[in-house]
Amino acid sequence: MIIPRKLNKGDVVGVVSPSAGLGPIFPHRIEQAEKNLSRLGLKVKYAKNSLKNDGYVSASAKERAEDIHEMFLDKEIKAVISTIGGDHSNQVLKYLDFNIIKNNPKIFIGYSDITVLHFAFATKSELRTYYGPCIISEFGEYPEILPYTLEYFEKALMLVEHIGNVSQSDSWTWEFLDWSEKKDQVRARNMNMSKGYEWWKEGKAQGPIFGGCIPSMNHIAGTDYWIDFSDKIMFIDIPESNPGEKFSLADLDSFLTDLDNLGVFKKIRGLIIGRPYFYEEEDNKKFKKIIDYFTSDYNYPVLFNANIGHVSPIITLPLGAEVTLDSQKNTFEIKEKGVTE
Repeated sequence: MIIPRKLNKGDVVGVVSPSAGLGPIFPHRIEQAEKNLSRLGLKVKYAKNSLKNDGYVSASAKERAEDIHEMFLDKEIKAVISTIGGDHSNQVLKYLDFNIIKNNPKIFIGYSDITVLHFAFATKSELRTYYGPCIISEFGEYPEILPYTLEYFEKALMLVEHIGNVSQSDSWTWEFLDWSEKKDQVRARNMNMSKGYEWWKEGKAQGPIFGGCIPSMNHIAGTDYWIDFSDKIMFIDIPESNPGEKFSLADLDSFLTDLDNLGVFKKIRGLIIGRPYFYEEEDNKKFKKIIDYFTSDYNYPVLFNANIGHVSPIITLPLGAEVTLDSQKNTFEIKEKGVTE
């Protein structure tokens, strides 16, 4: 894969909205993100349609694709960051010129529905991309970016060194302070103490990591954009249904069945599950039974409660990088550098 160059202080990051258009609805989150990025020494430049809203998307699919082209062609831009996820990045695919992305490689980062573009850029442009924070959700955090999120963003994108062991965060939150009432600007969110990693199945494994958000992965299952999961470490990110609402176990079971029917669970070497949004202990027990059903015939480790995706804080994960899982040592290690000089 093509590995992008690192991000330096003074660099300009480009902003796109490949799916939902929440920028004009929550402008204070955009302003807060600019402040937080400025503290990192980074400047911000917006693609033409990135701060628009057209119902449940930011702009037409063609305009959203043009924004991605614009940011990759702009020599001033060193990284492209998504405002937020959504559910309609799949509409953009047929309008993308993947040669533009391949011939102008740079950091591309986001999570949730941005999963669709991570898969597409890997298969069609051979570009390493990064599953990590978005402008509105993480960079727009008040009063500042959560320290753990910031630490792994810098490790993956601003430092040319092996990322190494990914420790569990000391604390986490899924508290939602209503953005529409600007309650998120009154105080920092309350944090819960972390109990650390849980190993739903013990073992040791090594391989390149890839995965994404349910149901966004399922949008492109079986298409030309789909990743071959043979011998990979897969991760799964469980989103919210709506802000403050958990994704139903019934729907989750159905989407995991799609992956099982594709033969994913028998191909992989290991499985990592991000901390599910708003799942209580009883939900997790039921979820574990579902995972046990799909993985019981296979002898690989299953790590639960990783800092990936929809519960804060999160890591920045270089997709395709070599990782190891070792339940005996209680380690999840990224064996590579995230970027190049």
